[in-house]
Amino acid sequence: MRTLFRAGALSAVAASAVLCLPAAAHATAPGDNGTVKIHDSATGEELRRNEPHVCTFYLDAFGFDRAQQVDWHIEAWAPTAGVKGETVRSGALTLDGEGHGRTADLTLPDGHYKLFWNFAGEKGSAKHKVFWTDCGEDATAPALSASASASEAPAETPAAEAAPSSSPSPQGGEGDLAETGNEAPVGLLSAAAAALLGAGGYLVLRRRRA
Repeated sequence: MRTLFRAGALSAVAASAVLCLPAAAHATAPGDNGTVKIHDSATGEELRRNEPHVCTFYLDAFGFDRAQQVDWHIEAWAPTAGVKGETVRSGALTLDGEGHGRTADLTLPDGHYKLFWNFAGEKGSAKHKVFWTDCGEDATAPALSASASASEAPAETPAAEAAPSSSPSPQGGEGDLAETGNEAPVGLLSAAAAALLGAGGYLVLRRRRA
């Protein structure tokens, strides 16, 4: 009887332990099994690839526990940081029922930065990502200078066109002078011809009278 009683007691204890396992598992603290990525603002949330070179960007979290609370901050980082470790942006985020969440789009001056991602239940140091922001502001300078030079070109055109307009007046003046000079010999010849005709007529009349 004692053996049966002991066996029954052990079975009851074992059954209670088995029944309590799901409740104990459900009551455990949030895990440390998620990951966070840096994404360009044009990248979809479903992509789980990190993009360490961005302009406008957002933080995208995957695989964390449901409704997990997250605190994050971004620090300026060498070699571009004026003061290494200076916090330049921070925020908080509550993940959805699938342990996923994203921040709004963010911007930072061109440079090197490090993200720190903290949450309840993390083991060891915070999750982190190092990334660069580069919006290519220097790349627009040649385009602006080219457009400026193009806009200045029409201003020089009237001066270039004005030069030919002044040349016809000297040419016209020389033509007028040439024509005026040609009229002088014609007048002299006409006068000489008239004089010869008059002299010839006089001689004819004189011969007839004789």
